Amino acid sequence: MRTARRSGDKPANPVPVSPAGKAHGKTPSGTITEQLPVAEAFETKDRKSKKPDKGPAAGKAADESAKPGAGGRAFWSGSITIGLVNVPVRLQSMVKDTSFSFRLLHRTDGQPLRYDRVCSREGRVIPWTETVKGYEIRKGEFLVFEPDELKAVMPESDRKIRISKFVHYLSLDPMYFENSYVLVPDRSEEAYNLLLTAISEMNLAATGTITLRTKEHPVVVHAYRGGLVLTTLRYVDEVTPPDAMEAFAGLPVPKETELALAKRIIAELTGDFSLSDFHDRYREAIEALIEKKLAGEKIVYEEPHPEEAKELMQALKETLATLSAK
Repeated sequence: MRTARRSGDKPANPVPVSPAGKAHGKTPSGTITEQLPVAEAFETKDRKSKKPDKGPAAGKAADESAKPGAGGRAFWSGSITIGLVNVPVRLQSMVKDTSFSFRLLHRTDGQPLRYDRVCSREGRVIPWTETVKGYEIRKGEFLVFEPDELKAVMPESDRKIRISKFVHYLSLDPMYFENSYVLVPDRSEEAYNLLLTAISEMNLAATGTITLRTKEHPVVVHAYRGGLVLTTLRYVDEVTPPDAMEAFAGLPVPKETELALAKRIIAELTGDFSLSDFHDRYREAIEALIEKKLAGEKIVYEEPHPEEAKELMQALKETLATLSAK
């Protein structure tokens, strides 16, 4: 993606695109300047280097990942090790973030803002060569660590996914799942498919560890739609369950009449789950907003009217009546 323009170029206000593909607008002084479209001041994270698509075509980006051969580029290569067995694999992303990422601009000239390393004491920009990492032990007091000191405790990356145990996949708590990646055979199709077939027929998943960048992660390797998927897991102390929180202590016992109505509402809404029933309405609204801005339409914001608060029993009855009427 190109930004509206690099710092130091001619100033330009983000305005709709002209038929020639360039935008024209007046600077505060009245001078006419050329600039890039307003849409290029922000992007979806999965569509870098592309302009927003128009109309229904904007939804095609989400469908591209479902096509054969689609997927992220491999960012790690190594092997799955089970005892003396090694299965060479490559790790690549299978999940993409389609949310919008906005750039923060200077309202006056429409240019991106830059974040510098400013010393809080001296008030000047510090070059990278003068920076070190620190850990705050008390307010405003830091322990300084040199690069070699951090290297000494960094987990060794030996390019191996070390499998230590096989478990039933459904026995794993999904609250500890973090990020998922697809494992691609690296000239190891025979050994790869042997492992895939074995764990598929036994309904098991492999657990172990991998080192990515500077952190060792617990992982689970499991079969998913014709391939092996690696999911990193959070450590036990990284998740706080609700029953350990004070807010959930002493919750009141539901009244029988309210509980009966609640169960009837749930029964009315019970059915098969399909993730395709859900859409990112905010992303779709932003895409529509881009088209309106590019077309020069005026955007009018209407203050939403707050819903009237109802008592629990009344809300339950009205909800059930609405569902029954469908």
